[in-house]
Amino acid sequence: MPVINRIADFAEEMKTWRRHLHAHPELTFDLPETAAFVAARLREFGVDEIHEGIARTGIVAIINGRGEGPTIGLRADMDALPITEITGAPYASQNPGKMHACGHDGHTTMLLGAAKYLAETRNFSGRVALLFQPAEEDGGGGEVMVREGVMDRFAITQVYGIHNAPNQAFGSFNTTPGPLMAAVDTAWVYLTGKGGHGATPHDCIDPLIAGVGMVQALQTIVTRNAYALDEVVISITQFHAGSASNIIPEEAWFCATIRTFNPDLRALVRKRFHEIVEGHAAAYGVQARLDYDWGYPATVNDPAKTAFAAEVAREVAGAALVDAAAGREMGAEDFSYMLEARPGAYLFMGTGPGAGLHHPAYDFNDEAAPVGASFLARLVERAQPLA
Repeated sequence: MPVINRIADFAEEMKTWRRHLHAHPELTFDLPETAAFVAARLREFGVDEIHEGIARTGIVAIINGRGEGPTIGLRADMDALPITEITGAPYASQNPGKMHACGHDGHTTMLLGAAKYLAETRNFSGRVALLFQPAEEDGGGGEVMVREGVMDRFAITQVYGIHNAPNQAFGSFNTTPGPLMAAVDTAWVYLTGKGGHGATPHDCIDPLIAGVGMVQALQTIVTRNAYALDEVVISITQFHAGSASNIIPEEAWFCATIRTFNPDLRALVRKRFHEIVEGHAAAYGVQARLDYDWGYPATVNDPAKTAFAAEVAREVAGAALVDAAAGREMGAEDFSYMLEARPGAYLFMGTGPGAGLHHPAYDFNDEAAPVGASFLARLVERAQPLA
């Protein structure tokens, strides 16, 4: 059953929705047009409840089935990225410097497609809660929705989400039980020394040299503090210092992204970051300030729910296109907060060849939307069948 026939019937309508969303990207929690568009479609479909203003611009919509039962949650993220689009598509972004470069326009469209089908057929028991979330890329909208009580308020018992995967086989699905995506933390290190002429370094306290020493030492956390079989990435992604070839700067700063799965290792990295920065600051005679941002936790799939979701994916895609033990990756995702609150699973869905995520030439493959919508709809029908 590759695509549900009824969903295939309105595939062109879904393409229209997706391209409208693509042309009007919005960032973080500031999604008034996106949220209004989603709410308008949901009203057209005849869903039973629409709750707006959750996490500022998030929406929870409820569709009742045809029998008593629990509530299953399906989530789609709605926000775009601060990227200037170069696709040249007729539906390219009309908002300068903003772009749907991660396919959240496609995710929203897939959940709307599932909503349209489920509101028409209601071939399930209990309820489905459609979670349209802001601020996945920046701001942790998933955490805010959980903190505002959506899981308890709507009595959600399990929750699922999917993400498009360009350059993976079209219509394929992959996931893994347990940790799927890493926790992400960010560190900023600000150094102050004593600037002066490059010809007289003995009269200066060089923050650049201190920073270089810190950057090198921080890599020893991976090689000497972490157990070799525990995945950890520490990447220094920026280093800023100086303004001329003959001036030793007064200040320097650098930042890093840290990716882990193991909570104890995550805490150890933070501890060692502080120790290395403070120790090197003392050794080099500079002042140092470390701002360490504890970011999204690891995305951890419930093993039983993952096995179930993989079964549904096989119904939609065929067994050959489903890998239920694909392994982990070091990316991060704030759906992790929803999986901390309720058991569920997160999967990747292949969309075929194309530019990668977060690239200015990226564009979601519209042909994939009916596949994702069919998967989401079948999750509901299989998880909560009619008696």
